[in-house]
Amino acid sequence: MFTKTDLIEHLQNIGVDPLGTLKIHISYKAIGAVESGAETVLDALSDYMKDGLLVLGAHTWRNVGTDNPVCDNLYTPTCIGALTELFRKRPGVVRSLHPTHSVAAFGKDAESFIAGEEHLQTPCGAGGTYHKLWQRGAQILLIGVNFSRNTFIHGVEEWDGAVGTISAEKADLYTIGPKGDRHYTPQYRHCARVGSNTFTKLEPEALSTGVMTLGKFGNATTRLMSAKQLRAMVAKHLKQDPNYLTDY
Repeated sequence: MFTKTDLIEHLQNIGVDPLGTLKIHISYKAIGAVESGAETVLDALSDYMKDGLLVLGAHTWRNVGTDNPVCDNLYTPTCIGALTELFRKRPGVVRSLHPTHSVAAFGKDAESFIAGEEHLQTPCGAGGTYHKLWQRGAQILLIGVNFSRNTFIHGVEEWDGAVGTISAEKADLYTIGPKGDRHYTPQYRHCARVGSNTFTKLEPEALSTGVMTLGKFGNATTRLMSAKQLRAMVAKHLKQDPNYLTDY
């Protein structure tokens, strides 16, 4: 059974910068047995990143749409795992105002990091949190999941010319802020035929070129990478073929 001390040591071993910005995608089940369960995992991550910025997804794309067009910042649950739902409710964690692709952040500059997402009209638009990950030179850490869960790549699709990934029509969506403020947040949504399932074909190159390194967090395999290096790698493919991420 893994302890909080074990998990903090694992973060050190895989090369996570405790003073930087860290975006995590995580499978709790893949970690294995942890003393005191999920809260210990979040305690380890939060304590390790206490002098940096810790970011997890708080997405609601499965819960919010034309049939249910309102995302309530305080009450609409995430749709990407139990740990993300626990994390967004923790003291000191703030959640961005994106209607379908919000993130939850804890630590240095968290409020400024999440600011302004109610003005985006796409899932990962320029100026939003995923774009800020690139600007800040963040690390992206996949714990027990592969590139199919790497939402940052959706951002690269938007910024660097991918074809056929965003809908032609907007959905009329709304976001309610933590103080009850209501925002009209219409969205062009993801619409790729195969979507993020093609992202996994990037993994061999990311590993062989050093963009990504492998490690362990509990029993889970980790994939750690630089947002800047990953964008450069993906953008190179999109420049050669804008359909690269929508074709098998």
